[in-house]
Amino acid sequence: MVDVSILDIGMCEAAHALHRSSSPPTLFSMRSLLSRVFALMLVAVIGLTGCSAVGPSDGLSGNYSDDTIALIDSLRTSIALPKDAPNKMELQNEAKQRINDFASRYRRDGNTANLSSFATMRTALNALAGHYSSYPNRPVPEKLQTRLEQEFKQVEAALRRGA
Repeated sequence: MVDVSILDIGMCEAAHALHRSSSPPTLFSMRSLLSRVFALMLVAVIGLTGCSAVGPSDGLSGNYSDDTIALIDSLRTSIALPKDAPNKMELQNEAKQRINDFASRYRRDGNTANLSSFATMRTALNALAGHYSSYPNRPVPEKLQTRLEQEFKQVEAALRRGA
């Protein structure tokens, strides 16, 4: 009988040891599985919401001629502001942002980058952006306004020709 009780104690200890050694890996595996499932769901949600944008948020349509005319009209408005306009800085910042959006969108497009209207437009945009960056509190000088208006008219004429 003594032998059976020793055997029973040995089996119980072995069973406890087996139970102790198998529990943490199961718990660890469950945590690992849950964290991987959570990570996969997170990647899926971020990927799907990032791809769900309807269009670019820069306000440009993608049609070079329409975007150029719209930008010229917008810039004419901001250039003509009196120096004591209450929203002058806001409109200048908006104009700088639209200039950056326009330039970054169309300078990489080989079809528009080679057009004479784009080259003239870039010259005008660089001059205006340079003034806004260097002299943010000063109105656009008359000489620069005249030059910009001349370049805007050249761009509009080139767009009508398709160049």
